[in-house]
Amino acid sequence: MELTELPLDQVRTLLAVVDEGTFDAAAAALHVTPSAVSQRVKALEQRTGRVLLVRTKPVRPTESGQVVVRFARQLARLERDARAELGMDGTAEATRVSIAVNADSLATWFLPALTRVREEPPLCFELRREDESRTATLLREGLVMAAVTSSAEPVAGCSVRALGRMRYLAAASPAFTERYLTGPLAQALARAPVMTFDRSDDLQDAFVRGLRDGGAAHAGPTRHRMPTSEGFLTAVLAGLGWGLIPEVQAEPLVAEGRLVSLAPDRPVDVPLYWQQWKLHSPALVTVTEAVLDAAREALI
Repeated sequence: MELTELPLDQVRTLLAVVDEGTFDAAAAALHVTPSAVSQRVKALEQRTGRVLLVRTKPVRPTESGQVVVRFARQLARLERDARAELGMDGTAEATRVSIAVNADSLATWFLPALTRVREEPPLCFELRREDESRTATLLREGLVMAAVTSSAEPVAGCSVRALGRMRYLAAASPAFTERYLTGPLAQALARAPVMTFDRSDDLQDAFVRGLRDGGAAHAGPTRHRMPTSEGFLTAVLAGLGWGLIPEVQAEPLVAEGRLVSLAPDRPVDVPLYWQQWKLHSPALVTVTEAVLDAAREALI
């Protein structure tokens, strides 16, 4: 499928339908009739030979539709950048940069990275918090321009660079340790209450399996979920459960005696990567430079 041969009005119409959720809403946003919207989408599907939308409410792009939607978003970005460079904007509105970031990076090193971004051109950031194993999905759907991800495999239309590894330490409060973590650590952790980020968080289970050199072991049956990095740390400090804490957060608290490092010689390293659209966008170049510089200092 040659995207360069796709009629731009049809591509933009498909994007409007996906963003607005219905054909009627897209028609209102584009100031055309719903019939015109439907005809453009059908013509685009005929041209590509693919079904591009699942006609639900709200509509959803198919896998092929995601390719066209991503192209449409990239096209819109290039157009905005070109207008800005030509002085055709007519407004002082900052360029919006959408980024998907995992919660622990947001709570530790990523926000300081954004303070390094040059003031020109003026930018504003739209950050979407998502687990590092799922941020690539937002890139694939064209919902963000860049992402901190654990995937080294580039999303179609994106480039990937290694950022480094985020190190985690297994930790618990002193009172929790005294109450639950007596005897062999692997066995104790398999029984003790544990903190998890969400249903897909396997980090604590992987740590317990590592202590047992593999096998089917996992963390305890009492599994608390806390979907924020700050809340996760607060819950461990309060003795609700044990968990893996970013080293940069854990070390000062261990030194103060507020946390106990359960296995100082068994840190867990999670590799992180920066994936971004393959676009020569001044805004994206500026952000990427700042993120890579900060990652070199903050990660291992």
